[in-house]
Amino acid sequence: MGLDNPLHIAFLLIVLLLVFGARRLPEIGRSVGSGMREFKDSISGQSTPTLTQPVQQPQPVQPVATQAPAPPEAAAVAPVPPAAVAPVPPAAVEQTPQA
Repeated sequence: MGLDNPLHIAFLLIVLLLVFGARRLPEIGRSVGSGMREFKDSISGQSTPTLTQPVQQPQPVQPVATQAPAPPEAAAVAPVPPAAVAPVPPAAVEQTPQA
């Protein structure tokens, strides 16, 4: 009834992927592995030289969008005036009776 069935392991991995996300799983795996290694070394009494700084994964390079600078004349263009409003004919205006 343990984790001897591959289906149980697959189900556990899917749940971990949903909970922690794909970016955090390698980081969690490294920390668990180093913790197990340190525990094993402390039990056996063996000591191996360890790195003082953690190994960082190379970050993917994102392309830099380059744009040509706008010419100075484009900045001096006058704004477009708003569209002219058509006048309302006097017959369409409702008149209220005056008392």
